[in-house]
Amino acid sequence: MLNLLNQYKNNKSNNKNNQKTSIKTIKNNHNIKMKRTQIKQIKEHISKQICIKGFVQKIRGQSKIKFLILRDITGTIQCICTSKDESLFEQISKITPESVVSIIGLVKEEKQAPSGVELKIEKIEILSLSEDLPIQVIEKNKTETTLPKRLDYRWIDIRKTDKLKIFQVWTSLEIGMRKYFEKEKFMQIYTPSFMSTPSESGAEVFEVKYFETTAYLSQSPQFYKQMALAGGFEKVFVVGPVFRAEKSNTTRHLTQFTGWDFEVSYVDEIKELIDIEEDMIISCFKQIEIDKLIDIKIPQKPFPTITMKQAKEILKLEKIKSEKDYDLSPEEERKLSQIIEKKFKHEFVFLTDFPTQGRPFYHKRYDEDKTLTKSFDLLYKGIEITTGAIREHKLEILKKQAIDKEMDLESLEQYFEFFKYGCPPHGGCGLGPERIIMKLLDLETIKEATLLPRDVTRLTP
Repeated sequence: MLNLLNQYKNNKSNNKNNQKTSIKTIKNNHNIKMKRTQIKQIKEHISKQICIKGFVQKIRGQSKIKFLILRDITGTIQCICTSKDESLFEQISKITPESVVSIIGLVKEEKQAPSGVELKIEKIEILSLSEDLPIQVIEKNKTETTLPKRLDYRWIDIRKTDKLKIFQVWTSLEIGMRKYFEKEKFMQIYTPSFMSTPSESGAEVFEVKYFETTAYLSQSPQFYKQMALAGGFEKVFVVGPVFRAEKSNTTRHLTQFTGWDFEVSYVDEIKELIDIEEDMIISCFKQIEIDKLIDIKIPQKPFPTITMKQAKEILKLEKIKSEKDYDLSPEEERKLSQIIEKKFKHEFVFLTDFPTQGRPFYHKRYDEDKTLTKSFDLLYKGIEITTGAIREHKLEILKKQAIDKEMDLESLEQYFEFFKYGCPPHGGCGLGPERIIMKLLDLETIKEATLLPRDVTRLTP
């Protein structure tokens, strides 16, 4: 390389034609590596030499032949080597499961191979040799390794095909969400995770030392969405982390999760927000169908919608015990969803008109009944995935409602500033995609639906 560099420097002083020739010579002298082929593309290269790279999923063999199953993100392929090539045969004997390798070989049709083709190994390079695995990637049954141990070695656990599918579906779901917001001219905003005051009631919040003062991890981008509308943005959406200091060790709770939020100006009734969310969710599900990841049922508009009062009456008839008049317990959510699905053949149901007791101070109240808020939840397959509402945008009413909730007005002063200089009526909602994924793929716990779950006891990896 040094000689080539000197040659280039010397030739630089010659005429342009010689310079071009010199540069061409340098390029031609570089070793050109064979372009990698993904496993799903192998059938397009029958009788051709290709290069594939990936994890060694399985090795088996006899004295004269070895079979190696290689896996990349697109699939698996059987690779073979015979003892005729002694050095190659010996090299393969040293490879351990889940090692990462690069293989050059000839693609051959083989009816007995799992995919109908196989790769005759001509050259193999070990890119990373694996030690003995703490958990298995290929398990005999799903209960072979406990969930806590699998989460301890999450980067190995997600090598499994079914775990990969979770995040492929999530990606597709988010593409559908973004397609909808792009079509409807929403603006994406990026809000802080550090806040000077809790964004909700003040409970279940993480305190963080912030230089000489105390900050709080955001429970919601709510205040900043509203600030953006006060700034004239009209339609905004947010994708970002949400933190909740809930000591709930359940299959549906995390201390950090992803929030999808949107907020819209010049809406007065929750039906306007419900229409938006219905269209957005349909766009999400259609994208999964387009990507052919799983069999999926596209929900139809309108989604069933009932008031909280009606929900309680239905549940009372079913003899389901009510813990709170202003909210549903997990058991009530499950039972109500079952009833709605049986009656309307629909997996979603909106609950509206929640009592003020169970809603944040900034939810707008009905003029005709100040005990009820213009708010809603959305249930999917028995679990709440959304909370939304029309917001109170009139400052004097907002302050009164904060006092009613026994909030500290001084700590909310910065928030109140957003409403002093003209603010349009508005509303919006927050949605939890992990819960959608959990129910969509029938996962046993929400921890499976996130890459690195954080709960009451887990901070690693």
